[in-house]
Amino acid sequence: MKLSYMFVAALVIVGGSPIARASAAAPQTRTAATSDKAIADRIEARIARDASLKKYDVKVSVDAGVATLKGTVPTEADRAKAAELATLSGATRVENHLVADLDAATHAKGTTGKIEQKTGEAVDKTKEVGGKAVDKTKEGAEKVGEVATDGWITSRAKTKFIGEDLLKDSDIHVSTDDHVVTLTGYVMSAAGRARAVEIVKSIEGVHRVVDKIAVK
Repeated sequence: MKLSYMFVAALVIVGGSPIARASAAAPQTRTAATSDKAIADRIEARIARDASLKKYDVKVSVDAGVATLKGTVPTEADRAKAAELATLSGATRVENHLVADLDAATHAKGTTGKIEQKTGEAVDKTKEVGGKAVDKTKEGAEKVGEVATDGWITSRAKTKFIGEDLLKDSDIHVSTDDHVVTLTGYVMSAAGRARAVEIVKSIEGVHRVVDKIAVK
């Protein structure tokens, strides 16, 4: 009988019984999940209070302290601000998957987020006359798969135009239909027009560029 008592005492001193250890692990798991939810709530609250971000649909999720941001905002500055708010809210790391799209201002919360195709009829007529063109970047489009959607291509083009000296003071409209990009609007020089077309051609997934830009 003494040996049995001594064995039980040894278990308690060395590390406790398996049941005790399991009971201690459960609250820790619940605490981690609660912490992630608290961080996500804080991030969402900060975004909701921010004047430049509150009208956009920014989705927030937190797992093991890592915050993931998804959705669309107008500029790279807004992307950076959202990531900063997530960090200030307690996230150990931020996976920023937000897309910068200048048309985001027209896609407030509750809308479908579909990019308006201002020159859709012109694109359709071009397709009827020339048919579908075979593009040199076809292999690149296959690599990016579903990422290279019409909306993604349009957003990518507008993002690349930002900061280009040759495109300063220009007003270029971008629309994409079945990977065919149509450029309308105006630029300040022929060099700017050529640069805009060159930028769009370099985007993976673009099959053809229809250049209708005017030189102002």
